[in-house]
Amino acid sequence: RAGRATLGASLVLRAHPAELRFPSLAGDITQKGYEKKRSKLIGAYLPQPPRVDQALPQERRAPVTPSSASRYHRRRSSGSRDERYRSDVHTEAVQAALAKHKERKMAVPMPSKRRSLVVQTSMDAYTPPDTSSGSEDEGSVQGDSQGTPTSSQGSINMEHWISQAIHGSTTSTTSSSSTQSGGSGAAHRLADVMAQTHIENHSAPPDVTTYTSEHSIQVERPQGSTGSRTAPKYGNAELMETGDGVPVSSRVSAKIQQLVNTLKRPKRPPLREFFVDDFEELLEVQQPDPNQPKPEGAQMLAMRGEQLGVVTNWPPSLEAALQRWGTISPKAPCLTTMDTNGKPLYILTYGKLWTRSMKVAYSILHKLGTKQEPMVRPGDRVALVFPNNDPAAFMAAFYGCLLAEVVPVPIEVPLTRKDAGSQQIGFLLGSCGVTVALTSDACHKGLPKSPTGEIPQFKGWPKLLWFVTESKHLSKPPRDWFPHIKDANNDTAYIEYKTCKDGSVLGVTVTRTALLTHCQALTQACGYTEAETIVNVLDFKKDVGLWHGILTSVMNMMHVISIPYSLMKVNPLSWIQKVCQYKAKVACVKSRDMHWALVAHRDQRDINLSSLRMLIVADGANPWSISSCDAFLNVFQSKGLRQEVICPCASSPEALTVAIRRPTDDSNQPPGRGVLSMHGLTYGVIRVDSEEKLSVLTVQDVGLVMPGAIMCSVKPDGVPQLCRTDEIGELCVCAVATGTSYYGLSGMTKNTFEVFPMTSSGAPISEYPFIRTGLLGFVGPGGLVFVVGKMDGLMVVSGRRHNADDIVATALAVEPMKFVYRGRIAVFSVTVLHDERIVIVAEQRPDSTEEDSFQWMSRVLQAIDSIHQVGVYCLALVPANTLPKTPLGGIHLSETKQLFLEGSLHPCNVLMCPHTCVTNLPKPRQKQPEIGPASVMVGNLVSGKRIAQASGRDLGQIEDNDQARKFLFLSEVLQWRAQTTPDHVLYTLLNCRGAIANSLTCVQLHKRAEKIAVMLMERGHLQDGDHVALVYPPGIDLIAAFYGCLYAGCVPITVRPPHPQNIATTLPTVKMIVEVSRSACLMTTQLICKLLRSREAAAAVDVRTWPLILDTDDLPKKRPAQICKPCNPDTLAYLDFSVSTTGMLAGVKMSHAATSAFCRSIKLQCELYPSREVAICLDPYCGLGFVLWCLCSVYSGHQSILIPPSELETNPALWLLAVSQYKVRDTFCSYSVMELCTKGLGSQTESLKARGLDLSRVRTCVVVAEERPRIALTQSFSKLFKDLGLHPRAVSTSFGCRVNLAICLQGTSGPDPTTVYVDMRALRHDRVRLVERGSPHSLPLMESGKILPGVRIIIANPETKGPLGDSHLGEIWVHSAHNASGYFTIYGDESLQSDHFNSRLSFGDTQTIWARTGYLGFLRRTELTDANGERHDALYVVGALDEAMELRGMRYHPIDIETSVIRAHKSVTECAVFTWTNLLVVVVELDGSEQEALDLVPLVTNVVLEEHYLIVGVVVVVDIGVIPINSRGEKQRMHLRDGFLADQLDPIYVAYNM
Repeated sequence: RAGRATLGASLVLRAHPAELRFPSLAGDITQKGYEKKRSKLIGAYLPQPPRVDQALPQERRAPVTPSSASRYHRRRSSGSRDERYRSDVHTEAVQAALAKHKERKMAVPMPSKRRSLVVQTSMDAYTPPDTSSGSEDEGSVQGDSQGTPTSSQGSINMEHWISQAIHGSTTSTTSSSSTQSGGSGAAHRLADVMAQTHIENHSAPPDVTTYTSEHSIQVERPQGSTGSRTAPKYGNAELMETGDGVPVSSRVSAKIQQLVNTLKRPKRPPLREFFVDDFEELLEVQQPDPNQPKPEGAQMLAMRGEQLGVVTNWPPSLEAALQRWGTISPKAPCLTTMDTNGKPLYILTYGKLWTRSMKVAYSILHKLGTKQEPMVRPGDRVALVFPNNDPAAFMAAFYGCLLAEVVPVPIEVPLTRKDAGSQQIGFLLGSCGVTVALTSDACHKGLPKSPTGEIPQFKGWPKLLWFVTESKHLSKPPRDWFPHIKDANNDTAYIEYKTCKDGSVLGVTVTRTALLTHCQALTQACGYTEAETIVNVLDFKKDVGLWHGILTSVMNMMHVISIPYSLMKVNPLSWIQKVCQYKAKVACVKSRDMHWALVAHRDQRDINLSSLRMLIVADGANPWSISSCDAFLNVFQSKGLRQEVICPCASSPEALTVAIRRPTDDSNQPPGRGVLSMHGLTYGVIRVDSEEKLSVLTVQDVGLVMPGAIMCSVKPDGVPQLCRTDEIGELCVCAVATGTSYYGLSGMTKNTFEVFPMTSSGAPISEYPFIRTGLLGFVGPGGLVFVVGKMDGLMVVSGRRHNADDIVATALAVEPMKFVYRGRIAVFSVTVLHDERIVIVAEQRPDSTEEDSFQWMSRVLQAIDSIHQVGVYCLALVPANTLPKTPLGGIHLSETKQLFLEGSLHPCNVLMCPHTCVTNLPKPRQKQPEIGPASVMVGNLVSGKRIAQASGRDLGQIEDNDQARKFLFLSEVLQWRAQTTPDHVLYTLLNCRGAIANSLTCVQLHKRAEKIAVMLMERGHLQDGDHVALVYPPGIDLIAAFYGCLYAGCVPITVRPPHPQNIATTLPTVKMIVEVSRSACLMTTQLICKLLRSREAAAAVDVRTWPLILDTDDLPKKRPAQICKPCNPDTLAYLDFSVSTTGMLAGVKMSHAATSAFCRSIKLQCELYPSREVAICLDPYCGLGFVLWCLCSVYSGHQSILIPPSELETNPALWLLAVSQYKVRDTFCSYSVMELCTKGLGSQTESLKARGLDLSRVRTCVVVAEERPRIALTQSFSKLFKDLGLHPRAVSTSFGCRVNLAICLQGTSGPDPTTVYVDMRALRHDRVRLVERGSPHSLPLMESGKILPGVRIIIANPETKGPLGDSHLGEIWVHSAHNASGYFTIYGDESLQSDHFNSRLSFGDTQTIWARTGYLGFLRRTELTDANGERHDALYVVGALDEAMELRGMRYHPIDIETSVIRAHKSVTECAVFTWTNLLVVVVELDGSEQEALDLVPLVTNVVLEEHYLIVGVVVVVDIGVIPINSRGEKQRMHLRDGFLADQLDPIYVAYNM
């Protein structure tokens, strides 16, 4: 157990003084001091000696030493504000759940982070955010619950439960540093299981699936291994040793091992059934659990509220009420506003309100626009833009609109041009046709202005006329003008805005009748009487604050004391002081206001709340508000507060007030409560829970249905069917006093405002429509309404419903004060792979260390898993104050989600858990037995399909006047050309400026080769058949040296010279090739000669073991006695060495016969003659590049214009300018060259055109490659240079590999290359399924050029070696005269590879000998015709077998995953993937600031899940240029893997997905 419990934090061995700040050890940063600190810091997470566990079964709490207590009090004074929404019961439940988990603690590997990133996140420069941020409607949880146990358990004093909350964390963190297991910190070195396996044998990583946890071996980590290495060294496993040569595995592989071990823990049972994703690769769908709770109650009955009793003196409309009070009691106070010191700023009387509203009404109707064309007419909509501290101006404007019969649309003040939600508000204004905005003087001055003083148009807003409604700006209405006061009718009175879950803003229209009826219903329910005083802390522009503090108050001539948000920030007790001061009867608050009052009340003596008869809790519908209510009552009961005064209410923008608890005089009747099982709730079932106290939700009633309303609850999705009595549903209301529509949106209105609930038999329960309230709940015993959550906060994860608020409450119960700000946490779900996934984002305190936060995150995961039985997909911590805010300071949820999804949230910590959450992946594939020889094989059909075979033109049949065919050997062809056309130029080499640096005629090449041959024989004393390494830069010397070797009878091997700036990594490869090829001599230039013996070289390799080095800059003057002529065409002509993408160095043998056949095949395919010119921009060291550079011109006689690709780095246009200048028709390049041109010349096409660049003569531009064609690159290249005359059909690719250096090459004749789209999912199952372009999961594949003359191809099954049918995926096998004749190896280990060069089919044509390319592909017969009139067979290369990754039983090609990842975020420039111990590792290069690194982790994980059904194990974010690329532009994924495991990449961030 102890081995398993090692927590991930112990794996981070970085000396970051910022994180290791221990006062006792300050300044001691030696290795030993560091070890001491480390053991102290990380000791908390190390396994404990068992005796401690037995000794302290429950009470594992740190003793409250004076120091810790005083430290705590000090912190309290500043931070205790955040003690919000704490239900103590819930906290205890969470702690208990975590204690259970502690037995099997998750060993979460901590992410590695680059130093600069860590410093950035823990700077103290942050201003701590507004802890007041509390909850707006879409802000954080509204459950600011400072819980004490429910009141039935009696009151417990505050101190006691606070100290319990702090010290009661039943986890090992507090108690462990004292019980460290003795000895130095070095004893707890990495539990590095990989250290036994030397990293060189990557061949068999341990299998994740079948490995039990008994094997976790603890290994000492050798001291030297933490030493830093500077240059990133790739590959070569010998680099993974410490100074004394001990092979060591790095901390990376240790973390991976730890991740593997964690992932092997038993997960939730996988799901059983599937749903078809239009293909056999099926995603699992959730089957209902047979034991899940089901509702068993009877069908509910609709609940009717009491009769709305119309009192005779109720006014006929709200304007009539205002007129009455304004004229008969003009001196009665209507509204008192406060300044930020809590002093009364202004008292608005009913008389002033009446006259001022009249002025506003008159001015709106008559003073805007002209007499003939007034801007505003009755019925038009007008925006009201007033700040939260000016209710008086708002009230006058609102009633002014009512009097003028225009429709007010109250909105928030836009603070900047790009406010979080203001764009959507603009959309609402536009759709309401608003052209005028009323505002106050102060607000108008504060709006952002353009330099000319204009108010700019806000993003997404219509053009508005801003009109200030202060008295001095208004004209007095003439005596004869009087507003038209009617009885309430069905015209729209006002529009209240509502923000949806996705951030869009809708306007709910409320008619004048509904407005009046709502005020009447509230008056009756709350028992309002004339001249009562009411204290309002809520936003007066909407919701409860508007309904009580602006509307109902006027109907009843009440006096409202309005407390602005800014005052609450300064003095959280202000509302209580005002209640005392004004002896207020009613107060409207949110639970956060009660919470702040609790925190701040300690120093207040003279508080008396006995005047309150009603304390309306506006967010009573949030189930977590109960704990604030309880705690508040608990503390203030002694100050005259009675229990029955607390009246939670439930409201929604659509249904207005849904329910409210009535104030009673009977203190004996306790309010209703329910303790519900959280597990039951996830299935929408009400189960009262008693035994299992861990996962319960305690809810309080929100009172009874409103007077005059009917309520029922319906199933939240599908047909609105009535719920059963024990079922949770969406509450629906039928009443006059509700909204009537979403302005201008009839479809959405129908779904919300016109619902007809049905009984189980399908009959509607009423002829009147009901309105969906957006609240989830039930009607309990006695008609009490209970709300358990909001539809907006609902997240349905694999069939179970979770509420965002509940998840927040659990996260915050995990001792959060130290790490995150309480009000600043957002929970939402994102859809990934057909299910919702839960994401938690919180703001982190600047002073918490990496380890602390990470520790907190892993415990939040455990708590949520225990209490809600649901996995969290992603948990992200962002720096303080960085989440988007709503106007009142809550978190803007939809904006946060948007930032998360587009990768611009910039978190400083991320923990993804896809392995634990994603349970609907397709089943791993079981391999099917293949068709054997017994299957019917008739003629050329296999299982009913044409056998997939194809061939180029037959070399024997082609009659051409090819003079060179007379000669068996290239050396003879050169001698013949030197005699017959001595002055014909064969080669022209260009320098970086495009000028001719050097050229060779036939005779010059011949003479130079002769001198080199003499040198080899005389100075080198070489025998016939000796091997010579040619280490030259791309150019003419290389060609001469090659023919010199042939003349001397030696075997040349071309080797890329070491890079002078990077000798340490490039020279070992040179040395290796020279040794493996058994070269007896090394020829090179004088410059490189010096380099090979330099001091830098000596540091990289043993320079004493070089063979004889000959410098060809100084050649002998004489001719050889004779030119060697090989005796047999099958003897070796040259060796071709290349490093494959998997890091294998392989040399193949090319015989003289194969070399001549190769040249002839290319000559015929490309129609090369002495009169032609060909431009070549390729590396001349291996494969087709070497053949084109050195051999083809000698064979065919054409002139080759040579352009070294390295010159393009200084002059990217060099190649294309040369092509244009020499009017070349055929050119060859590599992908790296093409990419350089696309990136480097993208913006310069116009200036190149001006310089006369013309590509219209180019007939073929062939990319020489050994991979699947990069269709995106070739297409963007074609598009980019189309304007310069490049024909789109000219660009094509070739295909070659080790066994045959060129199988396909587009050539001049024959049809254009075709492109097909295949289903990527079928491809993983080794099947080809052609689909339409643009269909989901489609992958474009381009044909790899035409098959060369003399080449035959067949597609075979790589396992059974049987032939496959047309359009089936298999290994490409090739038979041709220019196949290589075998691998050249020293080790005599040829049996292993022998079948690469001579394989036979297991059935069918079993005679032909084939070479296996190691590439998967398929052949497809097209409708096109070849040059010889046959139907054309196209070859499509899919990818190399040894690069392909087997995951979940399917075959994945890295390039497909990489393409998806590169598309995931704009800052990902390059990506490489590989597997290690069955984990998928994704390395991405970040082009952006390091702060963006963590944004990539969720996006990369999402895209790979969505598109490939794979879970990423590790995401590594690195700098640009870290992914190694070889000369052909191919990624060296295995080198990268070795570098990663050896810890040499210096990554910005490494995330280990759980």
